[in-house]
Amino acid sequence: MTDTPDISVRRFQQLIRDRYFATDNARGTAATFLYLTEEFGELATALAANNKHSGTPPTPEERANLEEEFADVLAWLATLANINNVDLAATLEKYTDAERVKGVKD
Repeated sequence: MTDTPDISVRRFQQLIRDRYFATDNARGTAATFLYLTEEFGELATALAANNKHSGTPPTPEERANLEEEFADVLAWLATLANINNVDLAATLEKYTDAERVKGVKD
């Protein structure tokens, strides 16, 4: 982890809304979902590159790309939430309410 200032989920989603909502909303859900799936593919490639080394760490460039792809996936997810009027912070109650989530997936 770095010394980057922490940001809340709600604040991040608002930042994405403030910067991109007009364009994102005009593009619509279907096209935006395609961008998200593209970013998932790029994240998968970055994960593979960061885990291909047997016993040696990834290069600084591979690590930087991995972090960038995680950020891109989060940004496109926030975009989809924005254009579908979903408050991501509120949805996380599913994981913060001990009565709602029990056990783990195999």
